[in-house]
Amino acid sequence: MPERYRPFLVKHRKLVKFLVVGGTCFLLTMLINFALKMTVFEAKPVVALTVATVIATAVSYVLNRQWSFRAAGKQREAVLFVVVSALAVGVNDLPLVASRYLFDLREPDVSHFTQEVADFVSGMIIGTLVAMVFRYWAMNRFVFTRLSDRVTAQEQGREPERV
Repeated sequence: MPERYRPFLVKHRKLVKFLVVGGTCFLLTMLINFALKMTVFEAKPVVALTVATVIATAVSYVLNRQWSFRAAGKQREAVLFVVVSALAVGVNDLPLVASRYLFDLREPDVSHFTQEVADFVSGMIIGTLVAMVFRYWAMNRFVFTRLSDRVTAQEQGREPERV
């Protein structure tokens, strides 16, 4: 990593980690979504995207909890994560639903190629970006609110307290 970017990355390490986890889960969502659209849910693209997003969200929980946010164990954390994630799945699906059913970007009104491009742009790109912003805000605000002593101490540039 070039030295000139290092201070920015260190200062915003939680966001950078969140984006790395998000990028990984985006690729996972995309692979699962396309696999489902080509097989089981060929005629149901919203269901395919929803299933793919739910699977990637489970992976996201583990990665975000253990690496991005390193939250101390709160009992209600998992419940809040599920609530935020369920809302985020809905946010992620809205652009695809609008593309398919509001703007009628589906066969026979448009070509198969146009339909697939519209699905990808609306569901995978726009939906994911909007849901990512929502998730980052909601995870910081409601789910992973208490960082471990070690991470807090590191961010403040001091040694963690020993108990």
